[in-house]
Amino acid sequence: MTGGRYFDDLTVGDSFETDGITLTEAAIIDFALTHDPQPFHIDKVAASGSMFGGLIASGFQTIALTFRLFRDTGVLTGTNLGGHGMDEVRWRAPVFPGDTLHARITVEALTPSRSKPDRGTVRFRYRTFNQKDVEVLSLTMDHVMARRTEGDPS
Repeated sequence: MTGGRYFDDLTVGDSFETDGITLTEAAIIDFALTHDPQPFHIDKVAASGSMFGGLIASGFQTIALTFRLFRDTGVLTGTNLGGHGMDEVRWRAPVFPGDTLHARITVEALTPSRSKPDRGTVRFRYRTFNQKDVEVLSLTMDHVMARRTEGDPS
């Protein structure tokens, strides 16, 4: 885990790779029972007759895990002040029990705040892949990031 990156430490094109996480059947069902209880997320028999041919993770679980993987890199530690939202969410392929996900996050745009000089907005492109390097998720997310001030570590 690295230290948090300030807005000023980032440049367009910077890319960060995450570790992986493997989804279990139990984790998929537990998440879906609380947040997205559709048959193809919670019922193996119903899921086997779906267009997916088996149980799959909720897309919302994939988003949450992707953000967690990025957070765990340390890039956001102590410098992420929140966000403005996400755009261009695309679930590109289903995520099955046993799949191991990892993500690549790239800086797409940097916009200094006009009214608050202590921060800026970073548009990150999130791309999530399974163990076969098949892209399963793509989205952009705007993070409000702290700017470097006097006394901040270099």
